[in-house]
Amino acid sequence: MAKVELKQPIVDEISENIKDAQSVVLVDYRGLTVDQDTQLRKNLREAGVIYKVYKNTYMTRAFKGTDFEALAPYLEGPSAVAISKDDATAPARILAEFAKKADKLEIKGGVVEGTLYDAKGMATISSIPSREVLLGRLLGSWKSPVTNFARVMNQLAEKGGASACAASAEEAPAAE
Repeated sequence: MAKVELKQPIVDEISENIKDAQSVVLVDYRGLTVDQDTQLRKNLREAGVIYKVYKNTYMTRAFKGTDFEALAPYLEGPSAVAISKDDATAPARILAEFAKKADKLEIKGGVVEGTLYDAKGMATISSIPSREVLLGRLLGSWKSPVTNFARVMNQLAEKGGASACAASAEEAPAAE
């Protein structure tokens, strides 16, 4: 079997993983202990993020012709890739949080929803809450005025103020 035939399944695997990906983040994992690497993989897996170490040449071939081709300059030295198909900010958020505890982990760069970011850009992306948190905040902001209105109406009803307000409105002279 030729070398190309042996490498093609790995390139195909990477291509399949990035096909519908919302974000791809490259990291330098040198210096992590086995325990740290195991914990990082567990955290990423729980968030639904694919995390693998591939040869840079395989990733370069798989990224060719996609939005992730822009990551080619970051494929220097040992590289691991974190891929998310569901939550665009999850890889950056989890990797940045983990890098606070394991200073050897270095985020090289990434592509989030088609836009290339360097390490500083990825740090900014990592501060964005997850989609579920953002939706919860949005729902809370919508619900708050309705809840306050219902509370005021309830207080008026308890005091008998609603009927008093209606009676005074009927007695008021009409403006001509």
